[in-house]
Amino acid sequence: MSRPKRIYSTPGDRPATGHHSVFDCHYHLVLVTKYRHKCLTEAMRTRAGEMVRSMLPPMCALEACKGEEDHLRLLLSIPPHIPVSKVVNSLKTVTARLLRKEYAEHLKPFYWKPYLWSRSYFIATTGGAALGVVRRYVESQGSKGVPRRA
Repeated sequence: MSRPKRIYSTPGDRPATGHHSVFDCHYHLVLVTKYRHKCLTEAMRTRAGEMVRSMLPPMCALEACKGEEDHLRLLLSIPPHIPVSKVVNSLKTVTARLLRKEYAEHLKPFYWKPYLWSRSYFIATTGGAALGVVRRYVESQGSKGVPRRA
């Protein structure tokens, strides 16, 4: 009896492996600015993506990062043994602190206290949709239309 084959979004996509596990866990994370202020510039969103990529724990990966003036969308790969809530809280804390430091003059009119992100966030597993569809959706943020398949 043959096993069903898994369809991956790109030819290079394969599940990650641990010592005794094989996993393919992807999360769609949305971070919203405090009070939904439209304060994130393109440079800030790009810089936030660089920060996230550099601070993720081993075996975690940032696959896509885009957003608009009031939110940031991230497509993350996080293994099952790492608590997702701890990763999200670390990302929010560090990116807020560093972005407020690097872009202090720009953010001064929006926040008089050391805020950037709302206390809440949205996170969903991408198991219900093909990973390529979610990746295209995240990457289309900030553009007028959703890119169509070729």
